[in-house]
Amino acid sequence: MRYKDLFVDFDDTLYDTHGNAVVALKETFEAFHLERYFSDPQVFYDAYWMANIDLWSHYSKGDITRDYLIVERFRRPLSVGDGLTVTEAFCLEMSDVFLDFCSNKPGVVEGAHELMDYLKSRGYRMHMTSNGFHEVQYKKLAACGLRDYFDTIILSEDAGVNKPSPLYFDFALNMSGAERQTTLMIGDNMQTDIQGALHAGIDALLFNRWGVDADEAEKRPTFVVDRLLQIKELL
Repeated sequence: MRYKDLFVDFDDTLYDTHGNAVVALKETFEAFHLERYFSDPQVFYDAYWMANIDLWSHYSKGDITRDYLIVERFRRPLSVGDGLTVTEAFCLEMSDVFLDFCSNKPGVVEGAHELMDYLKSRGYRMHMTSNGFHEVQYKKLAACGLRDYFDTIILSEDAGVNKPSPLYFDFALNMSGAERQTTLMIGDNMQTDIQGALHAGIDALLFNRWGVDADEAEKRPTFVVDRLLQIKELL
C-alpha cells in the first residue's frame, strides 16, 4: 500500500458538524426565547453563520484566541437583535448551552461509518486531526460512534498550534508515529486540511463537500472526491 497512516479531519468530513449545528442553533434560540428580540429567527441564524465562518478562519491562522471566538460568535449575532443588552456572561452562557446541544448530536456525513469500516478492514492506522475544542470533540466522538476507529486523537489544543501550521502536522506525525511519506491527510477544508498538509510535505485528499475549485488552490490536492465512499476506490 502507498499509505500506512491516514490523518482524518473530523468536523464536516466525518461528523456532520454543520447539519448538527443548524439543529442545535434552533434549539438554543428557543431555549433563550430569542424571539423576544428577533421577529425573524433567520436574521439571527444568518448573522451567526457569518460570524462563525469568519472567526474560525482567523482562529485557524492563530489570529484570535479560543476565548475570543467563543464569546464573539454569539456577541455579533445577538447585537443584531432589538432591545437586547449583550454581555460577555450571556454569550458564554449561550455558548455552553449551544455546545452541549451540538456535542450530543449523532449525525454523520453520508457514508462515514461505511468508509471507516472499510479503511479499518484494509489495515490503515487512522488518526483524528482537528482544530476543535477538547471537551467538545470527545463528546461528539461518543455521540456518533466513531471513537473506536481512531488509533490517535490529535487536537490543536494539545499541539499548541492549529492546522494549517506545519508545526501542527509535525506534532501529529510525532504523536502518531506516522511517517511523512506514507501518510495521507483526508479533509473537507482546502486551507486548514489540504494546503496545511501539502505545505508540510504530506499528501492530501480533498473531500470536496463544498464544491470549491481545486484547480484554483495554491497547491493542488493529491486526490479529490465529491462523496466519502469514492475514497474506497482510491484506498
